[in-house]
Parts: sequence; structure tokens; C-alpha cells
Amino acid sequence: MKLIIPYQSEWINQFQQIQSILQQQLTEQILGIEHVGSTSVPDLAAKAIIDIDIVYENDSFFPQICEGLATLGYFHNGNQGIPKREAFKRKKEAILHPVLDKIPHHLYACPKDSPELKRHLLFRDFLRKHEWARNEYTSIKMEIAAQTQQDKAAYSLLKESVATPFIEKVLALANY
Repeated sequence: MKLIIPYQSEWINQFQQIQSILQQQLTEQILGIEHVGSTSVPDLAAKAIIDIDIVYENDSFFPQICEGLATLGYFHNGNQGIPKREAFKRKKEAILHPVLDKIPHHLYACPKDSPELKRHLLFRDFLRKHEWARNEYTSIKMEIAAQTQQDKAAYSLLKESVATPFIEKVLALANY
């Protein structure tokens, strides 16, 4: 099975399904929910995992976001080494949800002043606007997947070092 696959138009719909559930649960606490990562960029090959950033005003809202997400079967998994970006995972013992457990996704919560949120949005928006960048990033990801023989863990490790120069170049061009 291929790790990196061609863009799938269904990724937008999958994001919207998750977004709708999260918005219903977190109406008061959030400013928005952003589809980020490769699946958010039309015509970009990607791993079939939807990356989502919940955006909130400031840290005073975070405890309520944790509570709301716990109600949906998520647990807070720390910032994973990235300040102002908190990760959430599905609880293994949660009651199966027909959407949240069917669609593979990564869920993060970021205050609106999060540098990582800014990076996600700038990178996404640049790739959406520039075909050459989408093509170059697709080539990089396909090459990494081939080198790692489609192994997800090995891909993630190698991508960190191999793709970083390209990502930094794009962010510089996007005036980060």
C-alpha cells in the first residue's frame, strides 16, 4: 500500500465532517477550525490523514477546549515539543464515533498567536497558490516514501530532515 497518494477531493469533505462535529461541541471556546497539512492543498499528494488546527483566543479557553474534546473521546497528548500547539488523540476506550473514528486525522489546538499555527497557514496558502511548490513538495515526499519503502515511521523521521529545507524556503518566500 502506498503511503503517499495523489490528492483526493474527498479530503475536503472529510475535514468538513470533523469540523462540523468539533464546532458543535466547542462553539463558545474557539475562533475557528483550520484544515492544514498536505490534504488541505488541492493537487498535492499526501498521506491520507487530515490535519486540523483548532484556533482559540488565549490560554484561558484551553481548559474548556480540553473538556469539550474529552466529551468527544479525545485526550490531551501534550505539545509534543512544539510550544503553543497542543495535540489531542482519540481515547482507545472511547465509544466508537461514526466520523471521528472512521476518518484518520491529527488534531491540534493553538492560540491565535501560535507561531506553529502561522507556519501551517502560510505554508498551506503558499502551496495552494503556487503549482511549482506543490510539484516540488510532491516530488520530495514521493522520494522519501520510496527511500523508506512506504514505512510510515521511517518516512516521518526522514521527512523531518529532508523536507525541512524546502519548507523553510517556502516560508521565507511567504514572508514568515
